[in-house]
Parts: sequence; C-alpha cells; structure tokens
Amino acid sequence: MTWKKTVLMFGLLLIVLSACSSESTEEKIHTHLEETVVLEQEFEAQQSEITELEKQEQEIYAQVIDLGMDDFEEITKLSQDAIALIEERKEKIDVESESIQAAKEEFQSIEALLDDLEEGDAKTKGEEMYQTMMDRYITYDDLYEAYKQSLDLETELYTLLQDEEVEQEVLNEQIEKINATYEQILTANDTFNELTVGYNELKQAFYEAANMEVTFEEE
Repeated sequence: MTWKKTVLMFGLLLIVLSACSSESTEEKIHTHLEETVVLEQEFEAQQSEITELEKQEQEIYAQVIDLGMDDFEEITKLSQDAIALIEERKEKIDVESESIQAAKEEFQSIEALLDDLEEGDAKTKGEEMYQTMMDRYITYDDLYEAYKQSLDLETELYTLLQDEEVEQEVLNEQIEKINATYEQILTANDTFNELTVGYNELKQAFYEAANMEVTFEEE
C-alpha cells in the first residue's frame, strides 16, 4: 500500500524598491504587495515542519504494515504515535491557513487602487495580476480543505488499526478514500503552483508597465 503525499510549494519574489520619491497609486500598490509577501512568510515557515512530520508518519506506517497480528500491541502503540503526529500537522496547517487568510485580506487592499489607475498597460497587467492571485487564494482554500480531510481519514485509519477485529476489506476501503483525497491535493497543488508562478510574472510585468524601478530577488 502506497500513500501518496504532497508538500505545498510556494515562492514569491521579494522586491526592493529603488528611488521611492512619492506616494503615487502605484507606490501604494507596491506597499500592499510587499506586505502580502511578509504575511505569507509564516505560510512558508510551516512547510518544512509539515514535511518533516509527514516523513515521520510515513516511517511509522511502513513499520505498521511490516508487522503481523502477533505484534498487535506494537501496532497499537505505533498507531497512537501516528495520530499524535497527525494532530501536530493539523495545528501547523491551521497556522498556515491563518497566514494565507491574513495575506489575502492585505492583498485585496489593492483592488480599489487598481480602479484609480489610468487606463493603460499598467492597469491591465495589474488587474490580471489581481485576478490571478485571487484564483490562487481560492485554490489554496480547496487545497486546505482536501488536506484537512486527508488528515481526518488518516486518523480514522490508525484508529481502525487499533481494533484487533478489523477486517482487511475495511482497511482497504479506508486507504482508497485517503488516496482519493491525495489525488485532489495533487491536482490543487499543481494549480496553486502554476498560479503562483503566473502571479510572480504578472507582478513583475505590472511594475515594468508602471515604470517602477525594482530589483527582483528570489528567496
């Protein structure tokens, strides 16, 4: 039995503004965009910790499936350890989600500012950038819900493994449910990553169209 796991990937461009001389509409947009980057840093910080917890849980699962019913006591102990790791992941994914929601609120501040821009390439790029980022946040919500569902299903599986009378068919059905959520996670994750790349490109295009002197540095 193979459990398909995924890690959320994310990378925004850090932008350093050069020769800031006035508080134009473009400058105000820039301020909100970079504050959005700052607010998403907590999201990024959770990634390595979630990945490590996933790795530990995978190792436990590998041990569990190698054991026979004669080792039921050990299976029970390992299953309880796995559930504890899942609870930690739930906490971290919630922190991650809170970071994203705070960043989303900050980012939405540019909508009215974009309306104030004169018609032209900068306004067009800005609106495309805005829509792409909002699509990204919608996709994150889908990703978050699918991941939370997978964690609940994994907890149910480890609970079933602590039942000495559980039938293999029941376990197989539970694993199928888990794998189905993993497929949803993988699909949403791919879309999220594509939108992140697209947003970064549009963000740079917006600054160029607005004639803003910026230097892009990848984290």
